[in-house]
Amino acid sequence: MNQPADPHRLARELLGRELEDLDADEQKVIERVAAGTLIGMDAAETAELHASFGDRLADRVAAVGGSWGFIMAFGLVLVTWVLINSRVLEQFGFHPFDQYPFIFLNLILSMLAALQAPIIMMSQNRQAKKDRIAARHDYEVNLRTQLEIIRLSRKLDRLAREIGHVEGQAREGSERS
Repeated sequence: MNQPADPHRLARELLGRELEDLDADEQKVIERVAAGTLIGMDAAETAELHASFGDRLADRVAAVGGSWGFIMAFGLVLVTWVLINSRVLEQFGFHPFDQYPFIFLNLILSMLAALQAPIIMMSQNRQAKKDRIAARHDYEVNLRTQLEIIRLSRKLDRLAREIGHVEGQAREGSERS
């Protein structure tokens, strides 16, 4: 089993800078490469881990409020409201409680919009936060991949030199014989 590498040495060898000069994400990557550990949680798992009840509720409200199902259901509610409050249904025993120009309906729609808009904005902010976590995760994966490729390339170069050295010694030995 390999011993963990020194992160300070790795930073100098692979990135050409001191560990302290790297940003926090790069330092984490170097330390994980040095320790030989895998990447942490997935970006979506990280975002869900830090989500509050309000965050999850805002996501659900945005998912429902931004769907065709909601638009169709709400359209049906509006048509039903207008029909119930029109004089057409008075002959069937329905008495309008919000006659034209539907002042109460306007109040309800205004209150719905006043509540729904900030909730949807909260969900969008949360999505932006998830996207930042995913971008940071992708950066870490890409940097780690580049560092591992550099390490493997250097190991292959060292092996090629050693093989060349061994072949050279074998040639010298066969020439002397």
